[in-house]
Amino acid sequence: MAENTINTLRAGRVLSIDAFRGITFVAMIFVNELGGVGGISRWLKHMPANADAMSFPDVVFPAFLFIVGMSMPFSINARLAKGEGAWGVQRHILYRAFALIVLGFFMVNAEDGFNPQAMPISIHAWSLLFYAAAFLVWGVFRFENLAVTRALRVAGIAVIVALAFLYRGGADGHEWMAPQWWGILGLIGWAYFYSCEFYLLSRGRLWAVLGLLVFCVAYYACAHSGGLKSSFGWVFSQEPHAAHSEIVLAGVACALIFFDAARPDSDRRRFVEALAFAAVLSIAAFLLRPYFKISKIYATPSWCLYCAAICVAVFSLLYWLIDMKRHERWTRLVEPAASSPLVTYLTPFVVVAVLALLGVDLPVVLRNGTAGLLWAAFYARLIVWVVSLLNRRGVRLEI
Repeated sequence: MAENTINTLRAGRVLSIDAFRGITFVAMIFVNELGGVGGISRWLKHMPANADAMSFPDVVFPAFLFIVGMSMPFSINARLAKGEGAWGVQRHILYRAFALIVLGFFMVNAEDGFNPQAMPISIHAWSLLFYAAAFLVWGVFRFENLAVTRALRVAGIAVIVALAFLYRGGADGHEWMAPQWWGILGLIGWAYFYSCEFYLLSRGRLWAVLGLLVFCVAYYACAHSGGLKSSFGWVFSQEPHAAHSEIVLAGVACALIFFDAARPDSDRRRFVEALAFAAVLSIAAFLLRPYFKISKIYATPSWCLYCAAICVAVFSLLYWLIDMKRHERWTRLVEPAASSPLVTYLTPFVVVAVLALLGVDLPVVLRNGTAGLLWAAFYARLIVWVVSLLNRRGVRLEI
């Protein structure tokens, strides 16, 4: 193990991890666009909260969380190897979590809770100003004079603060922004924070990571126990974040199984452990399902564990296909999304805000049946192409 690091991991970028990230973000664009399409299979729509079932779209957000977990050991150990130290790593974790939570918080309030009559500007213009400000704060700039970069960051922060004061919500327009829920990015931010702390606490030991995953499941169960919740409600108020942390920790465990140099260096052994891990996750989900029905909305343990098992299996396949068999040329199709995930995530929201501001609607034919399905696939490919153009021009966000 390298000095000051927690784990010694494979050097350089892992193509299968990048491919998983790229596929996940492309799938996200696809399923989000399908949200407005009617006349298609129910398995291409999010399941209702009480359905005790999950569909393809219900696995996409967990895949976000899982890839956060897979990347986490690489990111933290790289910082430690550069000599940042424990406090430097903590500052980075807090900064990154806070940035994701802020992004998610503002995006949620742009979707719901606002009062259009009381807002001094259109909510679509408000959204676009926020995305512009987010780029000023978290964009990657290459100015030789650092004072210019700092000035842009300060300007972005000022705009974000001003937008918070401009916001009007509630029936009477007197309410401020509120976390109706934290949004996808906000939920990722919370799960990222808790899981980073768990990873540091575990000191990169696989058995400890798995133990903390079990702890998150137990925490959720206790939070939903009537007697415990009524007596210690303040203790068990973080159960959604604990649930999502289960999936992130599953990603951490998968990364350690495949890439921790302290473990037996045998591909066969890695695959056996990964598939055994997926099987155990599936069995645990099956056993918990009578008590906690499968529900993405409620972030139940059965949903979390089934999704984590699927992600472990999918990554194992990608690792075999890309890193072992070297079938990697096709990954260029999703490489832009993999290299700029945040830009990929935000671009469709920018497009929606621009079209709404211009009063442009898609033809009705593209909102139903096979035509809508094909449009969603084409739109996902179009967004990836736009992101590739932005990448070439150096338009990037880094948190």
